[in-house]
Amino acid sequence: MIEFHLDTRSGVAPYLQLIHQVRQALRLGLLREGDRLPTVKEVAGGLAINPNTVLKAYRELEYEGLAAAKPGVGTFVTKTLTDDSIAAHAPLREELDEWLSRARAAGLDDESIEAIFRSTFRPQPQEDAV
Repeated sequence: MIEFHLDTRSGVAPYLQLIHQVRQALRLGLLREGDRLPTVKEVAGGLAINPNTVLKAYRELEYEGLAAAKPGVGTFVTKTLTDDSIAAHAPLREELDEWLSRARAAGLDDESIEAIFRSTFRPQPQEDAV
């Protein structure tokens, strides 16, 4: 079962963080069709957030066709986001782990590593030099 966490410094609404975490778990094969999501009460209590925030996230997942609520039973995954590329995950993860080890050995902290990743993943357009 997925265990949610929130980053209060991210600037991303809590309900969106929950949705993103479910989507990521679906893409990585950590959640599969038929798996039960934690109850609204469990998530709200564990994260100290309003149950309506969790309900909003779960409703959005239902709207996207990724989950379905079964009254009195829970909310269940109805669709996966994995594809044939999941076989490539393990070797890529190994390479990434090696890169992270080299980055940490070079003295980079987590924020610096994340900054390098983000700037490489989504490079900002360079202004033309005048």
